[in-house]
Amino acid sequence: METGKISAYKRLYIVAALVFGLDQVTKWWIFNNLTMNRDRITVIEDFFYIVHVGNEGAAWGMFSGHGSALTLFAAIALVAIYYFRHTLQLKLLPIQLFFGLMIGGIIGNAIDRMVHGHVVDFLDFHFPFEIPLILPNGHYPTFNVADCGIVIGVFCYIGYSFMLPPPSIAEETA
Repeated sequence: METGKISAYKRLYIVAALVFGLDQVTKWWIFNNLTMNRDRITVIEDFFYIVHVGNEGAAWGMFSGHGSALTLFAAIALVAIYYFRHTLQLKLLPIQLFFGLMIGGIIGNAIDRMVHGHVVDFLDFHFPFEIPLILPNGHYPTFNVADCGIVIGVFCYIGYSFMLPPPSIAEETA
């Protein structure tokens, strides 16, 4: 094995570890300091609160009650990222950062499902307006650091991928 290959994804691993670490530390604090579905800390009155919610589903509570399937999906996603790393052009620095965000988030939420049986969510935003299907009653679904990593990573990757030339056949088989 070439030494360069080990360090080729170093930035990806560092970003993933940072997102995972921050996610788990914040969830640990929430889990140990706020009673689920009861306590809340007001950060900005009528706008931003820190709460403790157990989400048994995925984003917006979709697929609630299917935690095992969601954990399996997370494992499949991680294997797919590894398997398609050349096609995904993971050697490029920006893409390493985007996938580091996603991987850290995927692992953070998967660990929650395995340990707690649900994902610990705590960032709770309320807006003075509503957008049907997105902000019903002005309330954005409660989320966590892992969710931020996944969403930011996905949107940045999609945006950045439009700026890249498609990989050549030679690069895909390398």
